[in-house]
Amino acid sequence: MSALSSYVWPLIALALVIGLVTGAIGFRESQLASKDSLAPPTPRPPEYRRKRLICLASGFVLALVAAPIWSGPVGGADRFTATIERQAREALNYYEMPKITAHLHRGPLTRRLVLQGQADDWQRGELVRLFSQLPGVSGAQWTASPAGIPLVLEGAAASVLGFLSGLVLAYLIELRRRYNAQWKW
Repeated sequence: MSALSSYVWPLIALALVIGLVTGAIGFRESQLASKDSLAPPTPRPPEYRRKRLICLASGFVLALVAAPIWSGPVGGADRFTATIERQAREALNYYEMPKITAHLHRGPLTRRLVLQGQADDWQRGELVRLFSQLPGVSGAQWTASPAGIPLVLEGAAASVLGFLSGLVLAYLIELRRRYNAQWKW
């Protein structure tokens, strides 16, 4: 399991649960059907749609807020950074290059690994190639200029993906419940 997956999977799982709960509340059909099962159900009042949209929007915002909370106060980004930089330091020690340092680009934190130190042209090219293959690193470079996508935004995208997956599951569960509700034995 890579360091990135240990950063992203908890966000996806949390957002999936948020999506399931929000979808179960938002997609719940109101009990407005008439007593005769063949008669069409009575129309929903307009506030029903507004309440559904408020419920789904609040769940979406909650899933988006989960990413910065996981990244910052809970410490997901710190654990990710420590793992990647430790792996890079171990690789540099293995290749006996103590004068070269490797750290993730910060301000904002990205998955781009920045290398610093003295090396010839061949070593520079090989180190970039080798460290770009570290799990969880999007790329390695000797300059900090192209920063890449911030880790918080990647976490927010994973959170949105988990939330939408939870909504789809909640919708399918609600469809199954509605289908089974038509049978009155």
